[in-house]
Amino acid sequence: MGSQKKKKKSKIMKYPKRRSFSNVGMIMFSIIFIYMVFSVYTYMNRDRVQVYEVVEGGIVNEKDYTGIIFRDETTKYTDRAGYINYYVREGKRASVGTSIYSIDETGSIATFLQEHPEAGAAFSEENLSDLKKRLTSFSITYQDKDFRSVYDEKYSLEALVLEYSNFNAMDNLQTLLDQSGVNFQQVTADQAGIISYAIDSYEDLDPSQVTAELFNRENYSRAITQSGKMIAKDSPVYKVVTSDNWSVVFPMTEEDMAQYGSETSLKVSFDGKDLTATGDFSTFTGSDGAAYGQLDFNKYMVQFISDRFVQFEIVTDREDGLKIPISAVTEKTFYLVPVEYLAQGGDAESTETGFLKEVYTESGTSIEFVPTTIYYSTDEYYYIDIEEDSDLKVGDYLVKPTGIYVPDEDDLEDAQGDGDTAEETHDSASQTARAADSSGRFQIGANASLEGVYNINKGYAVFKQIEVLAENDEYYTIKKGMSYGLSVYDHIALDADTVEEGALIYQ
Repeated sequence: MGSQKKKKKSKIMKYPKRRSFSNVGMIMFSIIFIYMVFSVYTYMNRDRVQVYEVVEGGIVNEKDYTGIIFRDETTKYTDRAGYINYYVREGKRASVGTSIYSIDETGSIATFLQEHPEAGAAFSEENLSDLKKRLTSFSITYQDKDFRSVYDEKYSLEALVLEYSNFNAMDNLQTLLDQSGVNFQQVTADQAGIISYAIDSYEDLDPSQVTAELFNRENYSRAITQSGKMIAKDSPVYKVVTSDNWSVVFPMTEEDMAQYGSETSLKVSFDGKDLTATGDFSTFTGSDGAAYGQLDFNKYMVQFISDRFVQFEIVTDREDGLKIPISAVTEKTFYLVPVEYLAQGGDAESTETGFLKEVYTESGTSIEFVPTTIYYSTDEYYYIDIEEDSDLKVGDYLVKPTGIYVPDEDDLEDAQGDGDTAEETHDSASQTARAADSSGRFQIGANASLEGVYNINKGYAVFKQIEVLAENDEYYTIKKGMSYGLSVYDHIALDADTVEEGALIYQ
């Protein structure tokens, strides 16, 4: 065997690997990134408080009422059959003997007009303007829930167009008919009054006979006889309204009765008429046992001559103040302190206000001034809030500032010269005050609630008291200029249930 070479032992020693700190920057970046993600997530999921900016304004009652119109009206009937032509426009006043309409038993007038189209007359600018106004008024006040009114308005416009056409030609037509030998029967008015051609079944109805069913428009029908139409004998052809007095009867809820039941007059605004009027007001029980209101007027009747139903709003006195949403209002309980216990603390130039509290120590009883925030005041009491960390507690005794002696620097020097300490001097002053007015002590405990909102101008919630002047379903009008209240442009929490007193506000 060949000689074997001895392997040399390696003298290289292995040392443990040092940990590299080259990725420290990456670790720090990761920590910062995670923190930022957490902060963004927390911010995005934090409950935000919706803000409302206080504005000046008032509340208008926007509740609509539907009423039935009652007038002194008499329906007139024809004593013969034939083709009818009217001579007096809807809503015009006619005296006794005025020609209201004519009856053509043979249809000669209709035949004559077809053979002589030149006898007709075009619409005047006044006629066209009147038609446009009616269409505009109807389109403004139209509501889908009252679709039936479209048909009523259609009939009224058709009748109006025919009347304008007929009346514009009437001056020349009479002469032409006489020359052509066309015979027809003219009917004159036997009563003076306002003429209307809208006939329904309510002419002879008395307000005391009103029931809820009469307000159901689906069962209501109105007929307007048009010029040139054939009518039967004893058909209603027009009605005459003999008085300017008229009434509106409408159903009332319990809430309406509570609000208006004691009133003797009401101001109302009629939809689509650009008219506000005040009427004598009374209430009565209808034949169906329900409550109804009645408004009586002595003018403007002619503006409603073609209507049986009318929409209106009751105009209440507008209370001007600050306008806030109802959702922003909450209640908070405060402790009551008589106004005579309010004191001014600190030095003589201080304007800080608060109360004087009795403090009991081992060396005796002294008086301590406690500055306090006033939330509201009446002629008798101040409303204060007592927090957990407040220097005032329920059960503490307050002392009237009247007659209380507070030692000045000279008194303190004299007391110290006599060997008394400043604390002993204050104790002596307190005892003197109680001796002078032993009844001037009040124990904190009585409380009362206030309505208010949370003001968030400073970034945290502060309760501000309000006084409600008027309200509707969404808003309050509150008194402005209150000592401890709100001002225009203040920011308040829109929903009081999402806020607590003193809480930081994130918007």
